[in-house]
Amino acid sequence: MFTGIVTAIGTITQVQQRGDLRLTIACPFDPAEIDIGASIACSGVCLTVVDRGGTKGDAHFVVDVSAETTSCTAKRMWREGAKLNLEPSLRLGDELGGHIVTGHVDAVGRVADWQPEGDSMRLTIAAPANLAPFIAPKGSITINGVSLTVNSVQDRDDGTVQFGLNIIPHTADVTTLGELAQDAEVNLEVDTIARYLHRMQALRAG
Repeated sequence: MFTGIVTAIGTITQVQQRGDLRLTIACPFDPAEIDIGASIACSGVCLTVVDRGGTKGDAHFVVDVSAETTSCTAKRMWREGAKLNLEPSLRLGDELGGHIVTGHVDAVGRVADWQPEGDSMRLTIAAPANLAPFIAPKGSITINGVSLTVNSVQDRDDGTVQFGLNIIPHTADVTTLGELAQDAEVNLEVDTIARYLHRMQALRAG
């Protein structure tokens, strides 16, 4: 379990195509605090550490990424040199600074518009129709592993949805969101509470 509060940006330094993809990700963590078998969210994708090394502040960890995961996440994110938002899993007693995040990507969205707004960046994200019931103004959503608040929602005639949110300068600086460009693909995870409420309502209606 995660909170959507990114603690570091990592860089994929090696990609090996085995049965699955094996990635080596450089990060500023302390390798002594990275446990084998631990979960780390990588741009919103929960992955299991299978190896680690390096020194404090100049560490790396290794993960395996299945074909199922690569097929359900943003294209080009699993290439050498790609930067990833990193968040170790929540520990008992940690502050829940964002919202409850599972690290399971629900869909891939697209940056439909990108505009400066004051000191912030206003993003409009296009999402598929199956996510429309879960996205609401002032609700929470995870974009590439970052917990954000939805500002506006526009349902489209084809059933898809576009929603707007603001990226403040701090968030742009400490995550990869400041580097998003027009039409870029992003990993989306809807709020867990919204998912369960939708399920309950569907059962009652059925």
